[in-house]
Amino acid sequence: MLRLNPQLPRRTLCTAQQSSLLQRSRQVASRPRYAAFSTSQTVREKEGQVDQELSAKFESELRIEKETRDSDTLPAHIQDYLDNSPFQLEDKPGQEEVALTRKFGDESIRITFSIDDLNNMNQEEDDQFDTDPALSDEDAADAVETNVQSGGANTKGAINQGRTKGGNFAVAPEDSVAPSDRAEGSYEEPSGDEEGDQGPSFPTRLTVNVEKAGKGVLQFEAEAQDGEIMIEDVYYYKKPELASAKTAELDWSRRNLYTGPPFNNLDEDLQVLLERYLDERGINTALALWLPEYIDWKEQKEYLTWLSSVKSFVDA
Repeated sequence: MLRLNPQLPRRTLCTAQQSSLLQRSRQVASRPRYAAFSTSQTVREKEGQVDQELSAKFESELRIEKETRDSDTLPAHIQDYLDNSPFQLEDKPGQEEVALTRKFGDESIRITFSIDDLNNMNQEEDDQFDTDPALSDEDAADAVETNVQSGGANTKGAINQGRTKGGNFAVAPEDSVAPSDRAEGSYEEPSGDEEGDQGPSFPTRLTVNVEKAGKGVLQFEAEAQDGEIMIEDVYYYKKPELASAKTAELDWSRRNLYTGPPFNNLDEDLQVLLERYLDERGINTALALWLPEYIDWKEQKEYLTWLSSVKSFVDA
């Protein structure tokens, strides 16, 4: 009698189960794998929602500023000083610092100043309006009316009133100096028939380096305003490179040097003689009157370049 092997169905069933599992695993392996996130192509906006409006605003500002004055050409009264003074102008587009250089005997004189002084003055005015409770709205309005509309980023009459609240100060007529009283390198101060037509006047910091070959540098820190040059400090450096200290190493080297006492601590006669020392070298009333004029023009020119550059970036 034929007897069935009881183990045969089990092996057959196990083999069938293994075959089924193997097929499933192959099916899973053959399926394409998809990322967890969507890979559908995102539609990229050609430009932001405000790009066109912003570009149009820049274009409007550029047009108004260009109509206000031609920043590419120096006004006659500013050019007149350069034509009749012994100084040579060093002005690199895009940089805030400007220099005037000249020779005086065996001395090399270099004067440096920055258009940043104009922006700092405007910031100080803004801070005063914001923090001084004594300035009422009416007082602030009166102060604004008496200032000069100078154009550029500091124009009160421009669209959105530029970047400042107060504009620039006017030079009072009594601060003017008669042409016959001016020293070498003088120029005729611009005049106007109406009140407020005078050029801008604001504190301008300047550094004067008087260098003698092999003898070092005598450096003056001064401020020019309303036709006056006021010395604040006088330093002496045996090594000329320490006067400018363009590197951190040089700046560190001069920190421990004794370069002189505070200017106001000097004998009064010595102070007067040092002021005459500068005046004889062309650091005088004519320069003090010219500096704010040039800074105002330079700032306007750089502002126009900035407007154009930012507009081009937005439009790109």
